[in-house]
Amino acid sequence: MTITAPTADRVSLDRRVPPLGGFNLTYLGVELKRKLRNRRTVVFIVAFPIVMFVIIGLPLRDQQLTATPLAEGGPSVAAYIMVSMAMYGAMMSATQTGAGVGIERAQGWSRQLRLTPLNPMVNVIIKMIAGMMLGLLAVVATYVAGAVSGIQLAPAQWIATGLSGWLLASAVFTTLGLMVGYLVPGESAAQITSLAIVLLSFLGGLFTPLSAMPDFMQTIARFTPVYGISEITRAPLTGESFDVLWLVNALVWLGVFVAGAAWAFRRDTKRV
Repeated sequence: MTITAPTADRVSLDRRVPPLGGFNLTYLGVELKRKLRNRRTVVFIVAFPIVMFVIIGLPLRDQQLTATPLAEGGPSVAAYIMVSMAMYGAMMSATQTGAGVGIERAQGWSRQLRLTPLNPMVNVIIKMIAGMMLGLLAVVATYVAGAVSGIQLAPAQWIATGLSGWLLASAVFTTLGLMVGYLVPGESAAQITSLAIVLLSFLGGLFTPLSAMPDFMQTIARFTPVYGISEITRAPLTGESFDVLWLVNALVWLGVFVAGAAWAFRRDTKRV
């Protein structure tokens, strides 16, 4: 009796790539549950921007921001600070979510994912969406605190500043956190991203209007990933005309961080 050994024609070793590179709601749900399970992080993300708004912004709620008086519907300085703190909360939560992959790497989870047909870019996008959901929590909590404390804005201003600050800040800074998380081992990634957020916030004019900064600092600010996001988000308050360069700044940095995170993911797991 002759036994024929299996050949490549009879045994297929190909793995079928799932639709959309592996993107599905189940995996997204798992990511969200993992983020929300860390209660200390969630409490800090919600509480910190609120506390900063109460300490810094609330005492300035009677000071007008623009030439339009408060009695005629003009925004207050406190509203400006509220929006800035909501953005900071979104940025902070987003980077911490992304930087969490540093712990996943230490546990070997990233290399396990590379054994699956999951597209590296899809992995980045799913984590980015999870980070954005956590960022939304920070924005909503800060805005609720502002509304309860008496901040007066037109409905369009609430919606425009909230949506732009959440979408842009969360998307850009989640991918920054992911890139750092795939490059730096363990919990060091969270420490580095926290420091980076503080530094970029000051350099990018999040806490101080650009007009109040020295000329050389204004030049530096325009090349930071915070600049475009903060200008777009606060334009409904300040009344400034939209500048397309703000959007270009935000999209360029988003592209850089997405590409960097995908490259770092491949680099980290290339031995699999």
